[in-house]
Amino acid sequence: MEYTVDIQKQLERETTFHNDWADAENIENIDVLAQFEGIAAIENKFIVAQMGNLKGKKILDVGAGFGESSVYFALQGAEVVFNDISPKMMEVAQKLAQRYGVTLDYVVAPVEELKFAENTFDFIYCANVMHHVPQTDHFTWLNMMHKCLKKGGTLFTFDPLKYNPAINVYRKMATDVRTIDETPLGFDVLDNYKKLFTTVQHKEFWLMTLFLFINYYFIQRVHPNEERYWKKMYKENDKTIGWWFKPLIALDKFLLSLPLVNRLAWNTVIYSKK
Repeated sequence: MEYTVDIQKQLERETTFHNDWADAENIENIDVLAQFEGIAAIENKFIVAQMGNLKGKKILDVGAGFGESSVYFALQGAEVVFNDISPKMMEVAQKLAQRYGVTLDYVVAPVEELKFAENTFDFIYCANVMHHVPQTDHFTWLNMMHKCLKKGGTLFTFDPLKYNPAINVYRKMATDVRTIDETPLGFDVLDNYKKLFTTVQHKEFWLMTLFLFINYYFIQRVHPNEERYWKKMYKENDKTIGWWFKPLIALDKFLLSLPLVNRLAWNTVIYSKK
């Protein structure tokens, strides 16, 4: 596939960044179950609840990174295709799958180059991918996802929102652990989903629970360039933060159900049915 010069350079930057990240990762530090069942895995818990029984389901995991989600879905009995732009990420995912005793199919390619038959997958899962896609390509990207979903299948994406000023300060601080091409989403992106999918719903997460980030920076003195907060949080459990974090989850459930307040959330999960 031919790209514009700008898009080609962006793909090269993304590949290099994620290859370097993969080279620096210790597979022993990756806890697949914690990222879907841990106390701070609130988006993934919600998504898995929406998916239901995964046994025998076909899932495409787009931008799958180290493969934690691919491996988790496979552990639930799904047939999973791992996709990422980075060959180094795939190598980590292969080791992770071996460690957990599951089998995955692997496709290393930009989303723009994915070639699957129409009506192939029951679910497509894309965590922190959409905000790496140039805004001018959002509709094209979604159209590709739509085509390879089965009728009645669901696309799940979750990404950061652009509205919360505190999170925007965090992004400006965490320059070493994210790419320069990331663009958090606005709710206007929903228009592109609605042009393609039968039903489009969204749910926001992390408002008062963002106190966890404040805890990391001001109390634990961990700079966001030293450790990715959104990875560090998966190491938490009931003993470390449960007594104060669980009430904040309950408070967020109420606050983020209110119009306009939900714009201040960190992440949005968009789930769209074909």
